[in-house]
Amino acid sequence: MTQHSSDHVPITLGVEEELFLVDPQSRDLLADPDPGIFEACGTNCGPHKVVREFLRCQIETNTRICHSVAEVRTALQDTRKIAIDAAEKHGARIMAASTHPFATWEMQRVSPGERYQRFLTNFQDNVRHFVSNGMHVHAGFGDPEIRVLVMTALRRYLPLLHALSTSSPFSSSRETGFKSYRLSLIGALPRTGMPNPLYSRADYDRMMAEYRRMGFIQDGSELWWDIRPSHTFPTIELRICDVCTRIEDGVSIVALYGCLIRWLMRQARMGRLQAEPFTELIEEDRWIAQRYGVSATFGHQNCEGGRMECLPILEELQEQLADDAQALDCEAELRHTLTIAREGTCADHQLDLYRRRRQAGDSHQKALRHVVDLVLAQTKEPAHHHLGADKLRGD
Repeated sequence: MTQHSSDHVPITLGVEEELFLVDPQSRDLLADPDPGIFEACGTNCGPHKVVREFLRCQIETNTRICHSVAEVRTALQDTRKIAIDAAEKHGARIMAASTHPFATWEMQRVSPGERYQRFLTNFQDNVRHFVSNGMHVHAGFGDPEIRVLVMTALRRYLPLLHALSTSSPFSSSRETGFKSYRLSLIGALPRTGMPNPLYSRADYDRMMAEYRRMGFIQDGSELWWDIRPSHTFPTIELRICDVCTRIEDGVSIVALYGCLIRWLMRQARMGRLQAEPFTELIEEDRWIAQRYGVSATFGHQNCEGGRMECLPILEELQEQLADDAQALDCEAELRHTLTIAREGTCADHQLDLYRRRRQAGDSHQKALRHVVDLVLAQTKEPAHHHLGADKLRGD
């Protein structure tokens, strides 16, 4: 069977963003924000959804189902605005980053609800320490069989997708040495990290049946892998990414994810999927992405030295995915991944500002407050279409 790039390969997309609620005076997290924030979001969310997260200082936005990357951009602008407007009306600010620079876990309070109380009872300090946000991207495509095949084939690209998203270099007033400390925090919980390869829906269903038979979980929503079949929707859910401070960076990751899915689907239908690498090697790349972000050098099968920097890998993918980017009308968004690799992620911008403020004479704590202000400001920036987005870089 010959599969041409012009063939119709429909993909639907949706994005969940976990965001922090911040006190505009202290710049600290709001341990018990005004419930009116959530009520206002519920009233004004339209086709989207806005809900509580595990901690009261968090809020989660869920976009409507989108049929293009351009729609994802518009939807993310909508959901950010809904959350920002509601927060500011009730004395709070919205912060899109995966950790807060100086907030402490001891001060946070768990949201109401039986599910969250059960998690607290089960996981104790491991979940108390998890003051962290993520961005989850849903992609709906194909049938259950091809979704599982493509999910497995996507694993080798997850470290790269993660590197582009990093936004959590600080934790509890410490410079952690990681571009994404969030993965260290989530790694303390069970059923996280890189899944082993699955080659059919039946493989997944058998695993789930055993999990439930043994009473470890109630349903698939309690598998917190880096990528998983969604429990609620007919989608594959990308979960490894930090939340991106700038909408345009998040949109470019959605574009890369969508293009990879479309390319892998075509490879699968032609029987050309590559053999799976050792999971241990993908996990090594995952750690390198967490540590270094877009400065990482990843393992690479076709590189003479065995390792390749992030930017050349992305440049290779621009060529490999050109037909798919054209078909999905996201060529500019895919190119924006090169800008992120060249100019840095939110984590890089936070660290750069922190070091400049320290060199200028600020105390450690004052410099961290400037970092919060930077993230708050960039969270509110509108997304920009096409190549103009590549010029949006600053403090």
